[in-house]
Amino acid sequence: MTEIKQGQAKFFIGKDEVNPKAEITYQKDSNGNLVVDHTYVSDELRGQGMAGQLVDKVISYARQEGVKIVAECSYAQKYIDRNNLQEILA
Repeated sequence: MTEIKQGQAKFFIGKDEVNPKAEITYQKDSNGNLVVDHTYVSDELRGQGMAGQLVDKVISYARQEGVKIVAECSYAQKYIDRNNLQEILA
């Protein structure tokens, strides 16, 4: 399994967060919820489930922090809907 690292307002795959091979980014809103705004997976990692792993990671982080998610990223929203995880949404 590929290591997912935590960066500044993101989780990423790769050697550094400036040039990740894959990432999911978020901002905290005024209630402390995570506004997930972007998911990216490079061509070399596409088709390996990396985007889903990144969404899982941000969901786990939100649960750990006791906050909800606002899914502005369409992929994150589809993943949450497909996996019946609506309870995590703000």
